[in-house]
Amino acid sequence: MKTEKQVLEDFLEKKGLRNTPQRDVILEEFLRREAHTTAAELYRIVRQRDRTVGQATVYRTLKLFCEAGIAREVDFGEGVMRYEHHYGHAHHDHLICRGCGRTIEVVDKVIEELQQRLSAQYGFQLTGHALYLYGLCEKCRNK
Repeated sequence: MKTEKQVLEDFLEKKGLRNTPQRDVILEEFLRREAHTTAAELYRIVRQRDRTVGQATVYRTLKLFCEAGIAREVDFGEGVMRYEHHYGHAHHDHLICRGCGRTIEVVDKVIEELQQRLSAQYGFQLTGHALYLYGLCEKCRNK
């Protein structure tokens, strides 16, 4: 299996773009975190390592990561897009606390089977999905 860096380099070559040291730093810092990161959060982190990286570069690079299949945009209804690792990661869904914003990644075989069954029942070819379940975590409920 290729590394994320190899995937990015292959993608950039196909698009006629070159890799840059700034893109490498952004990729390294993005991959270092398992959290669902916003572009602004990643920008602050990257700037600590390389002051030459601009905010627009981080935003554009995250879009490239998504196009390359390295990252995936997720929208938890906060009015800001977050990014998570995608390449080499198993599909998962999300439980999101409306109180504290905590996000839990979940994998449930029953949910996946239900989606396949519903797709077949309605003659629908499923190409992907995103499932976000909103509520209150135990800590917020006990406040």
